[in-house]
Amino acid sequence: MAAGRRRSGRRRPVGLWDESYLYEHGAIMLTRTLHSIGNGICGIALAAAMAASGHAQTPLRGGTLNVLSTTNIITLNPAIVSGVATATPGTQLFAGLVEYGSDWKPKPYLAQSWEISKDGLTYTFHLVKNAVFHDGQPITSADVAFSLEAVKKNHPFGQSMFGAVKAVDTPSPDTVVIHLSAPAPALMLSLSPLFMPVMPKHIYDTGNIRSNPHNNAPVGSGPFKFKEYKPGQYLVLERFDKFFRPGRPYLDRIVYTIIKGSTEQTLAIKRGDVQLSGFSPIGLQDVKRLQKDSRVIVTQKGYQAIGPLYWLEFNMRKAPYNDVRVRRAIAYAIDKQFIRSKLQLGLTLQAKGPIASESPFFEPDQNPYDLDLAKANKLLNEAGLKPNAQGIRFTARMDWLPSNRDYYQVTAEYMKPQLRKIGIDVQLRPAPDFSTWAQRISNWDFDMDVTAAYNYGDPTIGVARTYMSSNIRKGLVFSNTEGYANPKVDELLSAAAVEGDPARRKKLYSEFQKLVNSDVPVAFLFEGPIVTIYDKRLRNVPLGIWGTLSPMDAVYWDKKAEN
Repeated sequence: MAAGRRRSGRRRPVGLWDESYLYEHGAIMLTRTLHSIGNGICGIALAAAMAASGHAQTPLRGGTLNVLSTTNIITLNPAIVSGVATATPGTQLFAGLVEYGSDWKPKPYLAQSWEISKDGLTYTFHLVKNAVFHDGQPITSADVAFSLEAVKKNHPFGQSMFGAVKAVDTPSPDTVVIHLSAPAPALMLSLSPLFMPVMPKHIYDTGNIRSNPHNNAPVGSGPFKFKEYKPGQYLVLERFDKFFRPGRPYLDRIVYTIIKGSTEQTLAIKRGDVQLSGFSPIGLQDVKRLQKDSRVIVTQKGYQAIGPLYWLEFNMRKAPYNDVRVRRAIAYAIDKQFIRSKLQLGLTLQAKGPIASESPFFEPDQNPYDLDLAKANKLLNEAGLKPNAQGIRFTARMDWLPSNRDYYQVTAEYMKPQLRKIGIDVQLRPAPDFSTWAQRISNWDFDMDVTAAYNYGDPTIGVARTYMSSNIRKGLVFSNTEGYANPKVDELLSAAAVEGDPARRKKLYSEFQKLVNSDVPVAFLFEGPIVTIYDKRLRNVPLGIWGTLSPMDAVYWDKKAEN
């Protein structure tokens, strides 16, 4: 079956998200209700879209795009790590079998077409002819098979994405056949370049891929090739002239400029030193100011598949955080309404559980842990944590992800006086960069940590990785770093991952959410908007379901809009 045509069979209701249903129905996920950043952002986004369409022209090749990056990049290989810092350049360095736009339909990328068996257990992909890696070697089915197995073994949620894959056959150099042990509703989403980068086997199949020197000087399959990386300063990618899409990419190069500090980041955008900021980390007040700048476009369009959730995670391996009464007490002590309304200007949403509220799998009947200091103190007393003469029950280190200050640092700083009200002495422990933070958290050297994770379109991809006990993997950030293990949760997530009936799947996820909400391995804080800021002269900035975590081979500078 050629890509773009639906295999015959019964229709599948919203929520399954497999290839056949997506082709029939297109956009199936409820898009996030956008919250204005000040007055007029929605109007600006709409005007920007109209302006872009009014500048339709034949794309011209050439030019450099400077992209804002905020932290050192641990690795440039998205097969072995999750996170925006790696994924943003990683989706330019590596191609995937399919890509996604704004309509939830898988589109041909490195796979030009595919078929799915009637029982949903066999996927056959036909690769683009004559595609080559950045070193000129041909891209073959053997490379795809190797890449899938590498991701399955090494990625923080590789097991949850590809656990149902029992074999990958390569009957010809341009044919890949994936055999499943059970239906995998999230498989097509998982084959995006964001999750399943196609790597050259002859480069990366040398033993332990996690220590491969090419992780930070990659040989890829995407539209741009690696040129230079200077940690803490910049990363340079150059156009790959032998990219399998003729004439693309249009840009000569992409430079990721690493700038720390919200003020410096905002100034760089205003001066035009950087022309694109995806997942923009700048402060909310600065975003409001930039929306008035006629030279840039500020929008929340896209990112429907991300589902960002922010929380306070506990290291459950350590006392007293291994006591559910303590975790619940802390959840009750946090004034989440104050955080959203005052610290975040009313721009974030309430979070109740492990699945974002816009997901069709979201369970609304969950305890929100509204502020209740009396209940919090009672729970701590029951846990045997009596206050000393100074009113202190215990001391806790507080870490936070060193990214968007308004979401992480400000929230962590709020915790210090707030948790003091129930006798917890919070010691703030800032990390100078992402690498330091990731080292601490992934090696379980923390007490509490303000962080976030994304749902990534389907709970199998972005949710299960945080709660499956099989994903307690030391040295791997954005996995089950809290050390949470509940056999019933494992059972529910495993069943939901292969459940073909959407009603039964939703029921499984509802029970899972209620269990996690009760166990409190993390205290859910809020759901945040995602902002993209870019120069109004840029065209085809990716604003689909993955936003700027998408290939940018079609991005170009509009010469007619120079002034």
